[in-house]
Amino acid sequence: MTLSTVPEARQRRAILIAVCVALMAVIASVSGLNVAQQQIALAFGASQGTVLWIINVYTISLAALLLPLGAAGDRWGRRPVLLAGLALFGAASAAAGLATSAELMIAARLAAGVGAAMIMPVTLAVITSTFPDAERSRAIGVWTGVAGGGGILGMYLSALLVDVADWRWLFLLPVALVVVAAALTLRAVPNSRETTGHDFDTVGTLASVVAAIGLIVTLHEGPEHGWTAPLTLTGLLAGALGTAGFVAWELRRPAPLLDVRLFRDRGLAGGSVALLAVFGVQAGIFVVLFPYLQAVLGWSGLRSTLALMPMAILMMAASGLAPRVAAVLGARATMATGIALGGVGLALMAVLVSVDGGYPSVLPGMLAMGLGMGLTMTPATEAITSALPRSRQGVASALNDVTREFGTALGVALLGAVLSAGYRTAVDTHPSAAPAARDGLAGALATGDSTVIRAAQEAFVDGWQRAMWVGVLVMAALFAYVVIRGPRPVHRTASVDG
Repeated sequence: MTLSTVPEARQRRAILIAVCVALMAVIASVSGLNVAQQQIALAFGASQGTVLWIINVYTISLAALLLPLGAAGDRWGRRPVLLAGLALFGAASAAAGLATSAELMIAARLAAGVGAAMIMPVTLAVITSTFPDAERSRAIGVWTGVAGGGGILGMYLSALLVDVADWRWLFLLPVALVVVAAALTLRAVPNSRETTGHDFDTVGTLASVVAAIGLIVTLHEGPEHGWTAPLTLTGLLAGALGTAGFVAWELRRPAPLLDVRLFRDRGLAGGSVALLAVFGVQAGIFVVLFPYLQAVLGWSGLRSTLALMPMAILMMAASGLAPRVAAVLGARATMATGIALGGVGLALMAVLVSVDGGYPSVLPGMLAMGLGMGLTMTPATEAITSALPRSRQGVASALNDVTREFGTALGVALLGAVLSAGYRTAVDTHPSAAPAARDGLAGALATGDSTVIRAAQEAFVDGWQRAMWVGVLVMAALFAYVVIRGPRPVHRTASVDG
């Protein structure tokens, strides 16, 4: 790898803006289509299952290709891979906006996921390979803030576009962000790459793709079609075999795609576990919050998304503040504090929420969660990137991103299943509930019977409380793990080539 001087302060600011705009495009596209499911179904005459595939194929292709494309950025150069990813992502997003059938939409979303997998790990790798140690934590804090809160902001902007225009305008946002990010990248982002005498790990790449697709499909399809459905079991088998094959191959290869022995490092293991749990809990909360805001409080999609903004803003602010807190308390104490605050937020939402309590009953818990997650994400991300050398920052960044994606899928599956089970149990035992209400709040609302609707809403709150207490248990276990096996940051020198 060619060595050069660290970019000057003005260029570093431009670099940070460029990668964060690119990241925002990717993150916004993860959640943006959720607000337009019904419009897409009507436009294409598509079933709900097809609409879910339009949404999920992006996440699946993104998660499956993060590791190999992160490694490709290390090897081929982070700047050209970032630019190529932006070009593919922008073209695929435009194609999705112009799609005339569900099949074309799925193909466009698949291609967009490939482009996103080129962009996402490179954005963080550019930061860790160009910023000096004294500024790297603050830059990572900004990146984690965008990664954590950007999805909510993107969802709000998407809901606004759907309400005031048409669902196809959803894709204007990522295309516009891509154009800005590409212009800034061409102007400010230097190139950095790894020079190695070893061949690219093709077998490890294939095994990692099989493992990621299998496990993500399992987590997506399990709650929807049942954990014993053929597709779910096939995905689980493929994921297990892919994971076992990946680990076995990587242990014997001299230059592995990901050296699994590195998980003995306290920073890498601790940061990965923390991000897995925190993003899982966050995703699970959204599964609970949106039905409450829309079906219990009767709010529109736009208003419901706006209601999440205080948590997103506080999360982004706390992510930027976390490096200063870590400089005083240490990374482990900062993560533990954030996890404790997150657990308190979940407990507040479990205790205070009610059908009649409205938004004030959930806001304190949301704010505590936002603050806690922001304080946790930045040191956890830095612990992962610090565990690998600068020449492998694409892989380190991809591992960070894969952990987030798996955590999100796992959280939706776990807390969503707990909520559904609690709801059905409460509905079945409620004297005023009707059979139409057993499958969900939508069925109860369709009856138009205020007694049935009230019974279903109370059952939903019961399921909510169970899901929140499960989240509290997860955060308590994570708190104990971090206190005992918390990460110890490692600082390395930067290296860049022009």
